[in-house]
Amino acid sequence: MPISFPMIVLSSQMVVAVADGVPNFDISRSCKLDVAATTGLSVDQSMKSCVNDEQKAKRQLASQWSKFPAPSRASCTSQESIGSTPSYVSLLTCLQMGQWTR
Repeated sequence: MPISFPMIVLSSQMVVAVADGVPNFDISRSCKLDVAATTGLSVDQSMKSCVNDEQKAKRQLASQWSKFPAPSRASCTSQESIGSTPSYVSLLTCLQMGQWTR
């Protein structure tokens, strides 16, 4: 199904607004879905570990957000918003990788 031009324009405007600050992700939901896809650790351990990692990454993003270039923030935020399980860890990784390639 082709994406119409108005849809692209609307999407790009939403990304710019989101890129002004650290986005809000539902880490509880994301972690539940991630834990359901993994094996080995107990559900409680995996869930706690996931939430801790996400909270740590969000704090790090909050302290460094303005240091990342706006186009990188917009691009990485947009990429994270595509899937059903957005992650602060993945967002931080995307932004850091963008710095390494400059």
